[in-house]
Amino acid sequence: MPIAIKMPALSPTMEEGTLAKWLVKVGDTVSAGDIMAEIETDKATMEFEAVDEGVIAEISVAEGTEGVKVGTVIATLAEEGEDPASVKGAKADAAPPAAPAAVPAAKQETAPAAAVASAPAAVAKAAPSGDRIVASPLAKRIAADKGIDLAAVKGSGPNGRIVKADVEGAGPSVTASARPELVEGRTPGDVPHIEEKLSGMRKTIARRLTESKQQVPHIYLTVDIRLDALLKLRGELNSALEARGVKLSVNDLLIKALAQSLLQVPACNVQFTGETLLKFTRADISVAVSISGGLITPIIVDAGAKSLSAISTEMKDLAERARDHKLQPHEYQGGTASLSNMGMYGIKQFEAIINPPQAMIMAIGAGEKRPYVVDDSLQIATVMSATGSFDHRAIDGADGAKLMSVLRDLVEKPLGLVA
Repeated sequence: MPIAIKMPALSPTMEEGTLAKWLVKVGDTVSAGDIMAEIETDKATMEFEAVDEGVIAEISVAEGTEGVKVGTVIATLAEEGEDPASVKGAKADAAPPAAPAAVPAAKQETAPAAAVASAPAAVAKAAPSGDRIVASPLAKRIAADKGIDLAAVKGSGPNGRIVKADVEGAGPSVTASARPELVEGRTPGDVPHIEEKLSGMRKTIARRLTESKQQVPHIYLTVDIRLDALLKLRGELNSALEARGVKLSVNDLLIKALAQSLLQVPACNVQFTGETLLKFTRADISVAVSISGGLITPIIVDAGAKSLSAISTEMKDLAERARDHKLQPHEYQGGTASLSNMGMYGIKQFEAIINPPQAMIMAIGAGEKRPYVVDDSLQIATVMSATGSFDHRAIDGADGAKLMSVLRDLVEKPLGLVA
C-alpha cells in the first residue's frame, strides 16, 4: 500500500517549517537513509532522510513552500510492486489532522525536560470549563501579535478550542478594543518604511525572550576582571599551538572559565522546573553566535573537562555550521548555562536575558585599558566587565556572587584553566 511521507518534527519545538528543496523527483527510487529534502526550521536547515523504500509517486508540497505544518503529507511513496501512477492521491486517506501533531511540540517548548513526556496528556485535559478560555499555543501567539481578545473569538476546535484559523479569521471588532496599544504600535502613519515578514527564527526569539523576562525573576551581578594575565597566557599558548593549526580566542578561555566556575559553585549549575530543582553534574555551555536573521546558541558539552584546544576547535566548527544553518537540534538545544560576548563590538557592559529553561547567562563586555589599583598603586590595566544574570527562583544572590568571584579568580589567575 502507498506510504505517506509527512512533514517531520525535526526538533521538540517545531510546529511548522519551510520545505526548502526537494532532492528527489517523481519516479525516483529511494531507500532508507537516502536524503530526500532540505527543511528549514526556526533555527537551522536540516536534511530529511527516507525511512522506507519505494518509488516517489507524488510530491504534494512544492519546494519553497513556507509554513508547512508538522504531520502534513508532503509526498507519497509507492512500495515495491506497486504502480506509482495508481497510488497518486492516496495522501487524502493517509494524512492525519495536522493540528494534533503540533500540540505536543508546542507544549514541550516551555515544559521542563523531565515533564516533556507528559505534555500530550496535559494538553488533552485542557477542556473548556466555565469562563476559562482554551486555545492552542499557536492561536494564543497569533492573538497576542494581532491584539485579538480571545474572549471574543468562537473556537471551532474540539470542545470549542480556539485554533489558528479562528484567530486568523477574526475581524477588526475583536482587535482594536482589546489591545489598542498593539494596534497603535503597528501603524507608522506616513513615515516611509519597508515591511519585512518575520522569519520563524525571529518569531521564536521574540516569544522565548518575552517569556523569559515575564516569567523569570532576573538578578544581575557585575564584576570587573583584569585580563592581562589571561592575554599573556593566550599568547604563549597560541605560540605553542601554532604548529597544530590551533588559535585560541579570548572567548575560548572564557568558556572554560565559566564551565569550571559552575563546577566549583554547583548551586549555580541548576535549572528551575516549578516543582523541582535540577542539579547538573557537568557544565554544558551554550555560546551565543550571531547569524543571519537572529541568534543561535551552539553547545560545548562538558566544557569543564575539555582542553582549551578542544574547546577552540569545536567552537569554530559549531560557529561555522551555525552560520550555514547546518546545526543538528542536539547541538543547540540544552546546555546548563549560557555565555554571550559582545566585547568585539566595543560594548563595555550589558545585562543578558536568560535563555530558558536555563537559570543563568554570563554577559561579557570589552577588555579595555583602564586606571586600576594594583598592589595599592594606581596603574593601567586591561579590564573587562562581566555581568551574570541569574534566575532568582533557583539561585540565591550569595551563590551568584560566589560564582562571579570564582570566575574573576580563574581569569586573573588563568593557569588554573590548563591544570
